[in-house]
Amino acid sequence: MTTFFKTAAIALVLSATAATAQGYQAISDKATFLATLGGKNLSNRLYGVNLAVSPAGQIAGTGAGWEITGTWSWQNGYFCREMNWGGDPIPYNCQLVEFNGQEMRFTTDQGAGDSASFKLR
Repeated sequence: MTTFFKTAAIALVLSATAATAQGYQAISDKATFLATLGGKNLSNRLYGVNLAVSPAGQIAGTGAGWEITGTWSWQNGYFCREMNWGGDPIPYNCQLVEFNGQEMRFTTDQGAGDSASFKLR
């Protein structure tokens, strides 16, 4: 897959807005985030993304057939991550995390940017 197509896929995943979904509640601390995640992976089958987010601050998985790696931390109520997708960097960004009982929604730029929703599997 060319860099152009990977960049387009990243944009699609990051802009997969779930604005019409109801019942999301913000997660504001690391302990609640990890308890909600419960050792499951984050999955968005539409875009072929499957991610494991470890309590130790690691991110690993695949997206559209390419390896995804990265690190994360919890800062001032936000999930902050930096990743690499198939050799292309995804810059550091702190994101609002919300949960509706079935899906986690991550919104870039501390809740002011694009959103992507993931099922827990």
